[in-house]
Amino acid sequence: MERGGDTLGEMLKPQDIVVLLKLAVAQPGWTFMQVASELGLSTSAVHRSVERAERAGLYDGFNRRPNRQALLEFLSHGARYVFPAVMQGEARGFPTAWAAHPLSRELSFSTHSIPVWPHAMGTERGIALAPLHSVVPEASRKDAQLGELLALFDAIRIGNARERKLAIKLLAKALEGLR
Repeated sequence: MERGGDTLGEMLKPQDIVVLLKLAVAQPGWTFMQVASELGLSTSAVHRSVERAERAGLYDGFNRRPNRQALLEFLSHGARYVFPAVMQGEARGFPTAWAAHPLSRELSFSTHSIPVWPHAMGTERGIALAPLHSVVPEASRKDAQLGELLALFDAIRIGNARERKLAIKLLAKALEGLR
């Protein structure tokens, strides 16, 4: 069964997580056009992401915000299997996972081979981690709160048990404290 070109049973896409995390930090009264512009996506892509997230129980359409508890559960326990990390070679980019805030404030780590999202305007050299979606580095550069949430998700995707546990704790705290 189709609706507007989307199959009702269509699975979540990486951009859906980016959109949900953006909506978690968005001001009340956000519009699809505004979110699309801030993320560098089309308005229709954001709308489709919200529809898929709502079908998955990750978005509350009545209150126009992510279902924080369900989102946290999914990001903590399932999303790293659905959206596995892809490590690449050395690159210049923006720090992510434990090398980015807020985890970098909590953990000691070697600056030798930090994970980075590859980007021409990157500030660090490290091991490239393919971003969850191509818009992640630029969107995170423009919105520090979004960048922190995405970096925490990357720590869940690639971190060891200690890093994942701390990332989940900080992600829960961040999502709880929003709006």
